[in-house]
Amino acid sequence: MSSNLRINKVCQHCQETFIAKTSVTQYCGDDCAKRAYKKRKRDEKIAKATSTPAEQVKSIVNRESIAHLKELEFLSIEQVCTLVGMSRTTLYRFINTNKLRTIKVGGRRIVHRKELDKLLGI
Repeated sequence: MSSNLRINKVCQHCQETFIAKTSVTQYCGDDCAKRAYKKRKRDEKIAKATSTPAEQVKSIVNRESIAHLKELEFLSIEQVCTLVGMSRTTLYRFINTNKLRTIKVGGRRIVHRKELDKLLGI
């Protein structure tokens, strides 16, 4: 189904005027849309790279506060990573070398708080 709309618009990327056939069109063509997408992704990477470590940690820890995690007796792998500040790969390396014992519940692994404290020497 075609539209009879013809709207004069300004391209959000190159600032050229064009005739849009829909009311939601933002770019004059496919090339400008692709270039705008790449610029948006590049800007996101730059913003992430220039953000402070505190801002990066804050974005990761949004779901659960560290104080809440310290109170739990059993922790999931993701919670241990957040609490200790290590990657999942490093944590699984400790599990595979038997430095950290876990309990398997269904298809999920959980870590007892005492085992984590033993690993960290607390």
